[in-house]
Amino acid sequence: MNRVFGKKKKAAPAPSLDDASSGLNGRIEGMDGKIAGLESELRVYKDKMKKAKSPAAKRTLQKRAMEVLKRKRMYEQQRDTVAGQAFNIDQASFGIESAKANVATVAAMKAANTELKKTIKKDLNIDDVEDLADDMAELMEDFNEINETLGRNFATPEDLDEADLDAELEMLADELEDEAELEADSTPSYLQANTLPATPTELPGQTLPANKVDQLTT
Repeated sequence: MNRVFGKKKKAAPAPSLDDASSGLNGRIEGMDGKIAGLESELRVYKDKMKKAKSPAAKRTLQKRAMEVLKRKRMYEQQRDTVAGQAFNIDQASFGIESAKANVATVAAMKAANTELKKTIKKDLNIDDVEDLADDMAELMEDFNEINETLGRNFATPEDLDEADLDAELEMLADELEDEAELEADSTPSYLQANTLPATPTELPGQTLPANKVDQLTT
């Protein structure tokens, strides 16, 4: 049977989205080139119609320009249709890429979740963590008590009264004033500053100003 009818040909693989998008974009570029050529041709007819002198020649140019304009509009509609198809292809491609990225993200999260569960079950125990936290809190309390004890001033009695300290300070100030008065009374009069004569500043025989005479006589 295969010799008579031949083998059935395998179906050609469907084009990929990238191939379809490239083909559509190529068609769009080709139609854009044709539209640009028709626009140049319309400008030529427009210039000729401005310069045409006879009405018959002008009508002929208008008819040709109308045909060019119809072809231009046809290519523009085809271009818009192909552009819409290309946009749909690009959207489908973007959706597939996003779906693949989501699948990879979910797979990575599942693997991380499994690994985290294994690590917690094998290496971490919530009871051990709580016990460790309690031990650390107790150690910090003991450490603070040790610091307070070492920072205590052993030379200062703890039963001192502030009123007694104020009274003792006042007594000390009175004693210092009494000592200062005793030192002043024990100094001889000739050594006190206010009893010494003024030092002369002029030579003998010179006339002194009135203010210095007053200083010497006082």
